[in-house]
Amino acid sequence: MAVASRKSGAITNRDATPPVINNARLTGARPIVAVGTLETVSGDDIASVYRMIQVPSNARMHDLLLFSDDIGTTTIADIGLYRTTADGGAVVDADFFGSAVSLKDGALNGVDVLHESAVYGLEDIEKTIWEGLGLSADPMIDYDIALTLTAAADAAATVQLKAMWVV
Repeated sequence: MAVASRKSGAITNRDATPPVINNARLTGARPIVAVGTLETVSGDDIASVYRMIQVPSNARMHDLLLFSDDIGTTTIADIGLYRTTADGGAVVDADFFGSAVSLKDGALNGVDVLHESAVYGLEDIEKTIWEGLGLSADPMIDYDIALTLTAAADAAATVQLKAMWVV
């Protein structure tokens, strides 16, 4: 083992000669916060989609917090991206943020699911959504962050997402 001194990309840029200006999304950007809340209905079946928050493709996500009542004994959902309803509503990546997240094993109080599925993994934390999707250019569109049931909801309950990002 050895003692190491390592720098993040932002610190490396700062210390370069001449200094390199960092992308504002990484240092000093003001966050945008959005919240979406809805009530599940007992009997919402597998493949039901709960559209929660609209986010731009050039967003660099900071947090995606999930709040939920304890929803019955079966409720499980993926958390991902869809085209907006005005843009056709098609699925982009149903588990981009979270995969098979249990909503049935106790109430959730702000669990960060941003990297739960590892599709948008820790290595992507400095990337915008379009970069995380592997696109070659920013499509300059909005996406809906949605929960897609992978196991039916067998109780009525409250679900909330709170997202924070910078552009």
